Amino acid sequence: MRRTRLALPTVVAATLTAGGLLAGPTFAAPAPPSLSSSSSAATVSVRTAAPGTAERTAAVARARANVREHAKTFGFGAHQKLTVKDVIVDSNGTEHVRFERTYRGLPVVGGDFVVHQSRSGALRGASHAHGRQVAVASVSPKVSVKSAEVTGLKSVSGIRAAAPDARLVVWAASGTPRLAWSTTVQGTGAHGEPVGKVVVTDASTGAHIETHDAEQHEAGTGHTMYTGDVTLDTTALANGTYELIDPVRGTVTKDAHNVSASSVKASSGTLFTDADNVWGDGRTFSSDRATAAADAHANTAETWDYYLNTFGRKGIKNDGKGATVFVHVGTDWDNAQWSDACFCMMTGDGDGSTDPEQVDLDTMGHEMTHGVTSATANLRYSGESGGLNEATSDILGTMVEWYANNPVDTPDYLFSDQSTPPWLRRFDHPSLDGSSADYWSKRVGRLDVHQSSGVGNHWFYLASEGSGAKTINGVDYDSPTYDGSTVTGIGNKKASAIWYRALTVYMTSTTDYHGARTATLNAAADLYGSTSAEYRTVAAAWTAVNVTAATTKH
Repeated sequence: MRRTRLALPTVVAATLTAGGLLAGPTFAAPAPPSLSSSSSAATVSVRTAAPGTAERTAAVARARANVREHAKTFGFGAHQKLTVKDVIVDSNGTEHVRFERTYRGLPVVGGDFVVHQSRSGALRGASHAHGRQVAVASVSPKVSVKSAEVTGLKSVSGIRAAAPDARLVVWAASGTPRLAWSTTVQGTGAHGEPVGKVVVTDASTGAHIETHDAEQHEAGTGHTMYTGDVTLDTTALANGTYELIDPVRGTVTKDAHNVSASSVKASSGTLFTDADNVWGDGRTFSSDRATAAADAHANTAETWDYYLNTFGRKGIKNDGKGATVFVHVGTDWDNAQWSDACFCMMTGDGDGSTDPEQVDLDTMGHEMTHGVTSATANLRYSGESGGLNEATSDILGTMVEWYANNPVDTPDYLFSDQSTPPWLRRFDHPSLDGSSADYWSKRVGRLDVHQSSGVGNHWFYLASEGSGAKTINGVDYDSPTYDGSTVTGIGNKKASAIWYRALTVYMTSTTDYHGARTATLNAAADLYGSTSAEYRTVAAAWTAVNVTAATTKH
């Protein structure tokens, strides 16, 4: 991602208040919009009902009543107790109350469920984990705790200084519910890294049920330069120190020690460690090298969560594996980039005087999205397909900012407005940077990909917010159209859902802007129907940037 500093007026942003989305009529957790031939896909905003509030208390009371009244539906019976884990309330009043269970005082693994109900208490549905009926014949183990711990140690390899800890559970995560020992084995690996495994053993027969990784999850605090004080997912070492390894998402954050980007390899740099799990000092151009690391670690986690919670995508390759992030790359390197070779993101320290380290929300979202593009359509980084590649990172990177909804980095349509103030690129009128294209023409494919991306970015703004002048979150926008038409937006959540489906289902390595028009129309038809307002807006926005079905491409 090349950066050119702009001498433009500073823009002012205000706080956005928005919730996540629950897509479609299902009661499942947030998921990508389902295929539909209907005219529209219904979405509602959601929020978490805070503990101790009257709203939460009332919702839980209604849910408990529903469980008692519909005990067979929930598999609820004698000797069971419920613990509330979460309460979600939709804007339309629908409540979703998540419970975990115990049986005769023992935690039930795989017996959790969600009650879906109206504000009046009418049961609308239920979501269950594997185990619905969780009763077991006996809670007296025939296999001793010592034997279970020995089995646990024998079942794992490569763990040194291991300390097993077994607890009795009702195992309902697979097969018939049964009494089991869940033994956590914690220790260190070959390189001194923390290693943990959970070994599940049948408490009646001693048979092995399963082994899986244990979470080494610690909540650290990051004093960042861009997003204020944030919580960081870190890893605790056996010696009492902490590492910037995200045990939830697998992301590793390292100090590149200012080696050039061309010299960075997967094995380069030094992993950030800390004694008290507090990272950075919150200052811009900080001398504390962990400050940029805190931003990078937090913002890649936000990007991961955006893809997972919005599209059900588990990481860059959708394989659950995290990437490595290198901060402090190069000397006065005012840039950031993704590398397939090392499966890593690299960020520079900025220009040393006006632009700080490139680790803000939309920049980290941008670079991680290059990895997603590489793993899906693999848009060739040249010509119009290269412009689409950059536009994809701008669009979905910006959506990470909207998803995070951080009050310090307020969501907007100004790309990299924090690390390259007042902004590097803007969506409503791309040519205001002096080089990007507002509309398609035969010369677009000959532009630098960071300039030809303007056509895609402009389409996204028009599809999201529509044409003309308006103020959004305190920022003034005025988006023109090629043919003087008026476009009415469908909102950025729908526009980005359409773009993501087009990227992952219909685009190929050589897709150009006319191919993108076809791909997004196909995606809109899949998600919302070919006669929907969403489909018509997609077409109108492309026409407004001079990409029409009738346009001659050569």
